[in-house]
Amino acid sequence: MAADGSQGQVETRRAMFAAERRQRILEVMRANGAASLRDLAEAVQSSEVTVRRDLRVLEADGLLNRHHGGATLPGALSREPTYAQKAHVAAAEKAAIGELAASLVEDGDAIVIGAGTTTQVFAQHLARHTELAVVTNSLLVAQALAAAPRIEVVLTGGTLRGSIHALVGSAAERSVAGLRVRRAFISGNGLTPERGVSTPNMQVASIDRALAAAAEEIVVLADHTKIGLDTMVQTVPTDEIDHLVTDDAAPREVLDELTNRAVRLHVARM
Repeated sequence: MAADGSQGQVETRRAMFAAERRQRILEVMRANGAASLRDLAEAVQSSEVTVRRDLRVLEADGLLNRHHGGATLPGALSREPTYAQKAHVAAAEKAAIGELAASLVEDGDAIVIGAGTTTQVFAQHLARHTELAVVTNSLLVAQALAAAPRIEVVLTGGTLRGSIHALVGSAAERSVAGLRVRRAFISGNGLTPERGVSTPNMQVASIDRALAAAAEEIVVLADHTKIGLDTMVQTVPTDEIDHLVTDDAAPREVLDELTNRAVRLHVARM
């Protein structure tokens, strides 16, 4: 009987630990809308194998949706995180991605840059160039380049979308309609081999498509939390993406599939 009682206590403790772990997972998810398996494992100080089991349970309860390498909250397909919500997610990875992406830019280039926290960091690394022409709809990108005397910065017109500090709408799209530049550097909220880059907002998707259409090559900047994640509106299909700059925590199977679809990978090592 004593042995049975001891075993029962162990099982009770395990159940309590699992409940606490899953509650913490949900707290992380509610703060960010999406999270990678690695980030969740770090948050709850457990193995990815354990967290994967937790995600299966939480998905069965209808509390989240699993995807390649992580999970999203129900409704995340149409939820657009604000700049403040995104700024601290995968900050170190975004810094490494921004630095690596800057190596794809040469002095004298003309480029377009879309909105996003990762493209903001990328722009900060461009200040070392002696001469560039940059067109952007992002107030944050423009601000990052404002002190670089040899970089010409052109802001699109348009309507301010304050939550992401970016200009959108028909005026923004018309302002880039006649452009031809070497490369477009864009981000997004999700990237899958099946649909390419996606975002929850139709206006944001439209201006990103217009920026991409102005370029000879399209470079996508996406940290591991976005790889394998799909959101509501397709921005750029996979067969139009020339380069992906990401970090080494991105799900390997997704990266392999993107490579099979002729996307050139640039992986920032952490």
